[in-house]
Amino acid sequence: MSASKRFTQLVWSAFQRNAGHDSNSFGHLVVKDARPGKVEAVMEVKRHQINRLNGLHGGLIASLVDTMGSLALASKGLYMTGVSTDMSQTFVRGAKLGETVRIQSELVNLGKTLAFTRIELFSAESGKLLAFGSHTKYIADALKSDKNVKFSEDGEQLVQGEMPRE
Repeated sequence: MSASKRFTQLVWSAFQRNAGHDSNSFGHLVVKDARPGKVEAVMEVKRHQINRLNGLHGGLIASLVDTMGSLALASKGLYMTGVSTDMSQTFVRGAKLGETVRIQSELVNLGKTLAFTRIELFSAESGKLLAFGSHTKYIADALKSDKNVKFSEDGEQLVQGEMPRE
């Protein structure tokens, strides 16, 4: 397993251990792949995630945009992933109860104070786009964390820092 994927999974585990919104809303989300600046995850739509039309709730999609944007930053070695300054979501089509959703996030730009991410949700079965969003984060303080690491360009190797403990 690549160092970037392992680190991203460990950051996701830290989110879950907090036992807050992320773990309660989509704790069953699985990080399938991560390389520097890109993360792919999957999640089955569960009953507690649907609206009254039996589709994936828009608020949950917004939460996925938030969290997956953070994981895109983790895939670059940031343990602390900053705070949100702006998010937007566009809903294209619905996902139904029991459907598997594939989520892709990408770090578009990592600056000294802000990071910009793009997130897309697809039906795993049909491949059709369900929703997309963007997420801007203030990261100046996060960049200073002693828990941050650096990877080789391809993300395979850890070149600076230590993997967090589980």
